Amino acid sequence: MHPHLFQTTALSLATDLSTTKKIALNSKRNKAQDNSDELDDLSNRFQYNECKDSYWQQEQFSLLFGTRLWDESSEAQKKLLNHLYWVAYYCQIISAEIATIYLNQAAGAGLYSVEDFRVVCDGLDLESSQERAHIAAFKKISEDIEYEVFGERMFTYPMRAYHVDTMIFHNSNRVKEYWRRMQIQAYSVLSTGNAFLGCQYFTVRGLRTLNGKLVQHQLSQHVIDSSDRTSMPIPSQVSFHHFLDESYHFNTSKLISHDVVKSIKAPTAFERKITNKLMLGVQKDHFNFSTAINGIFWYDPALYQTVYRILRSPAFAMDHAAAVQMVKDCFTKESQGMHNSRKTHETAREHYKTYLDKLDFVNPEVKAMSHMGKNTIEHQLKMNQKGFRSFVNGF
Repeated sequence: MHPHLFQTTALSLATDLSTTKKIALNSKRNKAQDNSDELDDLSNRFQYNECKDSYWQQEQFSLLFGTRLWDESSEAQKKLLNHLYWVAYYCQIISAEIATIYLNQAAGAGLYSVEDFRVVCDGLDLESSQERAHIAAFKKISEDIEYEVFGERMFTYPMRAYHVDTMIFHNSNRVKEYWRRMQIQAYSVLSTGNAFLGCQYFTVRGLRTLNGKLVQHQLSQHVIDSSDRTSMPIPSQVSFHHFLDESYHFNTSKLISHDVVKSIKAPTAFERKITNKLMLGVQKDHFNFSTAINGIFWYDPALYQTVYRILRSPAFAMDHAAAVQMVKDCFTKESQGMHNSRKTHETAREHYKTYLDKLDFVNPEVKAMSHMGKNTIEHQLKMNQKGFRSFVNGF
């Protein structure tokens, strides 16, 4: 007798052979090319002095590229700004991947009620292991750089809990942070016992990974185009190996959020409401576009103090007045850097709309990404100018 005759539920991945095969193949290929050992080796061998005289990615992916600071910097300072972009970008990735490790397991637990869930959860176990390798590599290299250049933290931070705001530099306060933590913890509990809501974490993860995929492909281009990849600066090689892993992670997110969800009963009104709140939450997190970091949707005023400290450091050796003026000129005036970041923001928004287009449980206004689309150059300038007044009053 066929073993599936004894299943107590009609919800089964086994009956969707196409999706099951896709998931199994994606996991098999991910396991075969697992970059964890390479990342461990690269981070252990990293010495900043050996690669500080090279660009690690395209110039446009440099801290405050296209602003007055970039235009007036020496060649050595421009390379440092290129390196600091790498540090800032991957510190943000660390924050996201800390949450991913926990929520992979919490959301995966929600799939226990679906027969034959193992093919999904085994793949998630591997991905969580890879995330730990990513975090270790990014953290070691970033902390080494900041210690070598500044002797103190700028963008790095001690390890943090999964429920801390994913965006490192954000527009928040203690009340907002507390409420966000309560929402994330509530969702994590709900998702462990609900297959549909468990799948919705991967809709969120897919959107977030999609933006990362768009940027990280460009960060890897130095290595992709090189005839001798092993001769490239170690941070460039780390970007490349991380991009390879994340490509499979994105495939997982899309398969679960678009295909596995079809093996689950249609969502209730409550489940749809939670799902649409999750998608709106992504838009709120990604509302801003940062003049300082093209491709990371940070709240610029939260960066002012860090940028000020960088400008006051021996690397730029500005006095107080010059550093404050530079912050003002870089963030409160229209620049090519601001327009570049706005373009990346809009490209991400269009890709998010495409990703959600065929998900009929997402409301039309959420699919349109209308909240995220409300930010403009004009709004950004007003927000940054208001933040600058508070920044100056803080001295």
